Amino acid sequence: MAPSVLIIDDSPDIHRLLAVRLRTEGVTLHHAMDSISGLELAAAVQPDLILLDLVMPGTGGLEVCRALKENPNTQDIPVIFLSGTTDPEVKVQGFDLGAIDYVTKPFEVCELRARVRSALRMKRAHDLLAARAFIDALTGLHNRAYFDRRLSDELAASRRYGRDVSLLMVDIDHFKQVNDLHGHPAGDRVLGSVGDALTQYSRETDVACRYGGEEFALILTETPEASALIRAERLLATFRSLPTPIRGQVLTCSIGLVATDTFASSDLEPAAFVAAADVALYSAKKLGRDRVCTASTLARSLSTAS
Repeated sequence: MAPSVLIIDDSPDIHRLLAVRLRTEGVTLHHAMDSISGLELAAAVQPDLILLDLVMPGTGGLEVCRALKENPNTQDIPVIFLSGTTDPEVKVQGFDLGAIDYVTKPFEVCELRARVRSALRMKRAHDLLAARAFIDALTGLHNRAYFDRRLSDELAASRRYGRDVSLLMVDIDHFKQVNDLHGHPAGDRVLGSVGDALTQYSRETDVACRYGGEEFALILTETPEASALIRAERLLATFRSLPTPIRGQVLTCSIGLVATDTFASSDLEPAAFVAAADVALYSAKKLGRDRVCTASTLARSLSTAS
């Protein structure tokens, strides 16, 4: 995908000029003629780079840059200021606010292109490092840190918009036997095959993570409990078909399921949500493993017993 560049400038001539000058750079350009639409477009498009005019009617470039850096959704987007002023104090203000570069009008074509290329290279490197920070090296799945962030985001969206979210906590049955009988390299191969299976099993909107050790988590967006239960049963079958180093033994898993449409708590806090799934997972293991238990079923059982 071509990198995207957002131009925020009140001059139509600057937009036309930049479109011509950057035509050979293979970038997709987005255009905003004022500060307000620029901030809205930045949040919506999430460009790889913003070229920001310093002097505009109303809210100026410095204020726009401050707003961009204060918004978690846009704070990592690099900003290059465009201005006709050479005042060093103004440049310092821009850098202090988080801008990475400064290009003086009128533009020197070669310099402009070089600065844009440099900014886009740094953005790609930043994105790559950020992505690696949230990947589990052994399985290729997202790690616990990413899981915590995404679950919090998805539950917040559920509270605000009423979207259904389900969580599967998945634990490999008798995994300790694999390590004890065949060594940790064999256990690592099993974990790797589970990671591959979860990657293939997951939809594009699902979030598959290694939660820790032999435990995995699968966030199912836009999925009520009834649909999640069907997905969980299919996942049990997927595990039974995976290769195992123990001859004659089928690899199985236990699953705890919790869903927003049947969750007993109204606050939808991530810690409580995970705890409910963990209790359901423990129940699945206690009942004999290779099965799925739901938090709602446990809640009903406790209510009946009392």
